[in-house]
Amino acid sequence: MASKTVEEVLFPGIDVRVERVVDSSDALLVEAVSTSGPGRCPGCRKQARPMHSSYQRTLDERPVGSRPVVVRLRVRRYFCDRRSCSRRTFVEQVRGLSERHRRSSTGLTGWLRSIAVELGGRPAARLCRQLRVAAGRTRLLRLLTAPPVPDRAPRVLGVDEFAFRKGCTYGTVLVDVEAGRVVDVLPDRTSETFAAWLADHPGAEIICRDRATAYTKAAKQAAPDALEVADRWHLLQNLSAAVEKTCHQHRNCLRKHAEEDTATEAPELSPMLLPPAKLPRTQIIERTRHRYEDIHRLLDKHWTISAIARRLNLDRKTVRRFRDTDLDELLASARGSV
Repeated sequence: MASKTVEEVLFPGIDVRVERVVDSSDALLVEAVSTSGPGRCPGCRKQARPMHSSYQRTLDERPVGSRPVVVRLRVRRYFCDRRSCSRRTFVEQVRGLSERHRRSSTGLTGWLRSIAVELGGRPAARLCRQLRVAAGRTRLLRLLTAPPVPDRAPRVLGVDEFAFRKGCTYGTVLVDVEAGRVVDVLPDRTSETFAAWLADHPGAEIICRDRATAYTKAAKQAAPDALEVADRWHLLQNLSAAVEKTCHQHRNCLRKHAEEDTATEAPELSPMLLPPAKLPRTQIIERTRHRYEDIHRLLDKHWTISAIARRLNLDRKTVRRFRDTDLDELLASARGSV
């Protein structure tokens, strides 16, 4: 079996000649020279002949094993002799190895772009550290480019909102449901923006959406012939939320029937107690809990409804509701209004 050269191992199919390989303590240093023909001017695309000079540029390459690789590539600078071209000189680019304004090789840039597409910013940066590749989240996110938006909308168009920053800024993501890929991202979630997109990209026969009224208004305005359907995820989410809220509101009644059934079927067993529901520590939940405690603390001191309302700056109907309603029921109502 014939042994491979260093060029065939490190730079397969690339027009370079390796002059020296230095194994330093920090990285594997490879000095190479371009062997490709004269390059073409990036301005006028005319092939250059006269060479201006040469210089050495440094590129980060994909690691070999656990060793980082640094390429010192000597490239040539050419004159552009076309008078109508605004460029006077330009530097050749080695196909498959170097690109303009980049300090990493084409192969390493492809690696980083694929990692950023799959993982995003911070997770991709953590994986790069494990791979011994120097790349922060900002550099990785800069490699992402927006895919081309088709002229026509897909046959089955999925639309949903997402948060750029939760509670502050929201956008809209458009998905080709049949292909399972993102078609476009809109800067907000208003009906006007979505309607303008539908008008510029006709062809949607089915629009799969959540129950937001803004998307319904836009679809009826810009795509009146499209069939609107609710996607399964939102249906299941709404159903589970409604069942959970109903069970929490009628928790005392459910406990009562559970105790009666237990006593009838197995008198020797202790009554079954439902575990307390774990509510999220949201602002409205905490405010409801504290208000219930304050009202009942004053009621225990024999304060009147009017006096409590003046003290806590509440309406007397609110004080009566907190006096006559169980805390679990109040928390369930507060959770449903979040």
